[in-house]
Amino acid sequence: MPFIERQRQRIFYEETGSGPAIVLGHSFLCSGEMWEKQVPVLADSFRVVNIDYRGHGQSSTVEGRFDVYDLVDDTIAILDELGIEQAVWAGLSTGGFAALRAALTVPERVRAIVVADASAAAESLYPKLKYRTLGLGARLVGLRPFVPVVIPIMFGQTTLRENRDLVDEWTPSFLSLDLPSILRFLEAIITRDSLLDRLPEIEVPALIVVGEEDRGQPVFLARQMANGIPGARLEIIPQAGHLSALEQPEAFNHALLDFLTSL
Repeated sequence: MPFIERQRQRIFYEETGSGPAIVLGHSFLCSGEMWEKQVPVLADSFRVVNIDYRGHGQSSTVEGRFDVYDLVDDTIAILDELGIEQAVWAGLSTGGFAALRAALTVPERVRAIVVADASAAAESLYPKLKYRTLGLGARLVGLRPFVPVVIPIMFGQTTLRENRDLVDEWTPSFLSLDLPSILRFLEAIITRDSLLDRLPEIEVPALIVVGEEDRGQPVFLARQMANGIPGARLEIIPQAGHLSALEQPEAFNHALLDFLTSL
């Protein structure tokens, strides 16, 4: 299976299709499998590189502290391994954080960005305290007791009410993750820097996507990004929460393909 080794980490990725390259970055607590409804559609026209971030999916557990910029460097290492000079960076949540930073730090490697259910702002104080409290509790008693708190952050109310099968399908994946890795990953996310003042520096085409019911990274944060990046598009996905690509794949794919075609 395809892996790269970096900073004592073993990072898994899958490559599908041919054509211009697009790299996919998933949400916290998920894996590259969250793109199962996007990869077959994209692979008809694109060379799709689907990554499992550190501590997720088939990648190794997290060893030591890191930050979101390390995820950018992990992705660059994979693109180098595949001989890909430039790609569209499409990411949801954590993947969106990485795509924004790639556009600012390695713009020559970025054809365009798709930032879904993410933010350019630093984590505010109250959510930071809440997530650290959840992390402390999980360290003491495990993650399972906190599932009722986590699930409404990940999924929108429409999904919780009308598509419990999707929630039930993904809940075991959340619980199966290595807890020390997840806590280190969580710290990397909530200590991310603010990019708000730097958004006008982004010169590549940008699509900002957000689930209408996203509680973790709500619509106003998506508007903030779209207003700050010159020429950015904003797409709001109805009846979707934080995992918009999973919850409403047809609407998500329509927005994604329309943007990619415009390139």
